[in-house]
Amino acid sequence: MVSASVIRQIEDLILRGILRPGERLPPERDLAERLGVSRPTLRDAIADLSERGLLTRRAGAGIYVAEVLGSAFAPALIELFASNETAVFDYLEFRRELEGMAAARAARLGSDTDLAVIDTVYRRMEAAHADRDPTQEAALDAEFHLSILEASHNVIMLHMMRSMFDLLRQGVFYNRQSMFRQRTVREQLLQQHKAINSALQARDPAAAREAVEAHLGFVEATLRDEARARDNEAVAAQRLAHQEERAAGRKG
Repeated sequence: MVSASVIRQIEDLILRGILRPGERLPPERDLAERLGVSRPTLRDAIADLSERGLLTRRAGAGIYVAEVLGSAFAPALIELFASNETAVFDYLEFRRELEGMAAARAARLGSDTDLAVIDTVYRRMEAAHADRDPTQEAALDAEFHLSILEASHNVIMLHMMRSMFDLLRQGVFYNRQSMFRQRTVREQLLQQHKAINSALQARDPAAAREAVEAHLGFVEATLRDEARARDNEAVAAQRLAHQEERAAGRKG
């Protein structure tokens, strides 16, 4: 059946991350032309996918890819992550291992278009950096890493990491924007992303993996330094309060 073929094509677009959760489908006429089918056939396919929960219709807005990913974790566990420093560093270790592999795969298996997308995101990062826009730079940071995962062409890795990056965007693990507000750190992060991009454009798997691992190692070290500084400040505040109490006692 023609509609079954259309269903498989749309399923493949969702599975490979070309159509993303929450993304609106192109207008019916455009999508029918893109898939090479009639509009009635496309409507049948959309109806089937909607019944199965992969697509959803929004009144007056069109057809959207359903939010099929959700979160990989229960709300109670997310709350624990947000309040536990160990979870942050375990998360970064997990990313370092997985994204290093993804970068090596992207360098080896990514298409020319995949690498062009990665390079475009990096150029936008450079522009945001020049504009001193930490909010945009932080958003592009996530987009850059996700574009590498997409170029790795491993659909399980892609969808799992998309869910985890949603938590990162929400600031569950750490505040990326705060890192991009620090001038020295911003410069280093940009250079690290440049090294990753250069290795990918050169199609050097070993260098791409090494650059990603070095970048995430730097993020971990920076966060550990911040945690240490907070601890030191807390100790200093306690010491000052104790001294003030002693001074007040002597006066009394």
